[in-house]
Amino acid sequence: MKLQQLRYVLEVAKNNLNVSATAASLYTSQPGISKQIRLLEDELGVEIFSRSGKHLTRITPAGQAILKEAEEILAGTHRIKALAQEFADEKKGTLSIATTHTQARYALPGPIRAFRNRYPDVTLNMNQGTPMQISEMAASGQVDFAIATEAIALFKDLIMMPCYRWNRCVLVPKNHPLATAKRLKLEDVAAHPIVTYVFGFTDRSKLDMAFKNKGLDPKVVFTAADSDVIKTYVRLGLGIGIIAEMAVDEDDTDLVALDASHLFESSTTKIGFRRGIYLRKYMLDFIREFAPHLKPELVEKAAEAATPAEVDALFKHVRLPVF
Repeated sequence: MKLQQLRYVLEVAKNNLNVSATAASLYTSQPGISKQIRLLEDELGVEIFSRSGKHLTRITPAGQAILKEAEEILAGTHRIKALAQEFADEKKGTLSIATTHTQARYALPGPIRAFRNRYPDVTLNMNQGTPMQISEMAASGQVDFAIATEAIALFKDLIMMPCYRWNRCVLVPKNHPLATAKRLKLEDVAAHPIVTYVFGFTDRSKLDMAFKNKGLDPKVVFTAADSDVIKTYVRLGLGIGIIAEMAVDEDDTDLVALDASHLFESSTTKIGFRRGIYLRKYMLDFIREFAPHLKPELVEKAAEAATPAEVDALFKHVRLPVF
């Protein structure tokens, strides 16, 4: 049994049993992957995949159990490598983060600048995507940390820790009728065309729920994943914007940001990492730079928790900062 064979069966499973796609993603040949899978099955004496002719059709019950163990074995090899690197030089390495545009643009620059000053020899890789893509990257080991608000909770193999709470604001041009409103009502907002996030981004579900609970049917005319894109279309007069309050900056002098914290429930951004990952010292320091209340000893307790409920219990009485 070879580690390469275990990687192949896992990648084939992740690519919906498409060996051609797996070969392309691994920069190897399709016959080579098929041969190694067959050799592994012959050695184990069971089929990992059922077949119809040359095509893989499903993962067998034995294959399901084998894939789970293979994932743990490969995760163990990553921990061994990380452990060795820690002893070789604790200030050198790579840190990969997956996050959304809003986090990358508005929440992370300060922590990343401070981290780079402290660890100039650590290479930082940032991946942007949807919350679902971000969580999948962390759960599969493609990145070390996922930072997001939604979808991350759907992955039970991720340790998820709360970083901060944030609120929304309503963004309008200076000449808009709502620009001088003292305290917005949800009915006022629903009376205008709305430009906001795509569903699945920045806890969009809480926005929709607020309108539903009031029996209102807002007219969402344009959605985007990027706060800056939303602001562009507010400027064009397409509608009023509903965005994360953190996404309003000093360059938005032509727009008026109206407090909406009383209209929509606040959301919590979390940082997640794969259960069983070896956290190097600089990883723990990055987490604390991003969320100062997440001290190394608290993070390590969370990493040892057996269930998401146990992780949540650790933060039950933690007062989160508001971004």
